[in-house]
Amino acid sequence: MDLGSIIGLVGCIALVFYGIVGSNGMSALQSFIDRDSIIITIGGTIMCIFAMNTIPSFLTGMKSIKQIFSLEKSDPGSVIKQIIDLSNVARKEGLLSLEEAASNIDDEFLKKGIMLVVDGTDPDLVRAIMETEMTGIEGRHKENASFWEDLGGMGPAWGMIGTLIGLINMLKNLSDMAALGPAMAVALVTTFYGSLVANWICSPVANKLKRKNASEMAVKGIMVEGLLSIQAGENPRVIEEKLKSFISPSERAALSAEGGGGEGGGEG
Repeated sequence: MDLGSIIGLVGCIALVFYGIVGSNGMSALQSFIDRDSIIITIGGTIMCIFAMNTIPSFLTGMKSIKQIFSLEKSDPGSVIKQIIDLSNVARKEGLLSLEEAASNIDDEFLKKGIMLVVDGTDPDLVRAIMETEMTGIEGRHKENASFWEDLGGMGPAWGMIGTLIGLINMLKNLSDMAALGPAMAVALVTTFYGSLVANWICSPVANKLKRKNASEMAVKGIMVEGLLSIQAGENPRVIEEKLKSFISPSERAALSAEGGGGEGGGEG
């Protein structure tokens, strides 16, 4: 479970709650709850997103929020060590020995690459197949992030529509001056809802999905380069140094401190 996402989302709403009740007490919450404003802002936003998507894509987009609470399945350092272990096996026992090693690997992308190498697929074709799959995965990730960006864009827009409706109704009843203040407050509540939806949920979710996509693509890029290096028969130490160029200096230092995994000797 990714605690950062939980702490951030809970912290945001807690600060908003404190801002509402901090000076005026719990009774102030009543001023921020309005049924019609909720229907216009939240309902209008959801219906607009429905119009922009098919029902399956809408449901897929909504479900993607679960991804921001899950931890990364693999990190670059562990993947590099895994690649080095595979390169040592291939160097000692040959490429065909990787088929048995693949049975113990959970990552389907890496397993697919290993089987392509074992089958003797041309290196250029291996790269093309793996990069095509990466493009498809990235495309699906971007669709999910775009879904939340669209949702975040519609929230404030429908909040403003609700505000305009409230202002029009208020201005048509100027005879009751005492009611102007409360009516204005209700009109502004819709804008509050729209901004809250966009900045509390949608924007953080969209950006978290983008970061997770970038991280996953970086790890898959390491896998592709590592497998092609194994297929080319490069020395495990050379492969390790090549793959370290994908990660930050601090991650390189941590990987070196853990022993890396490359074996010496041999010719690259």
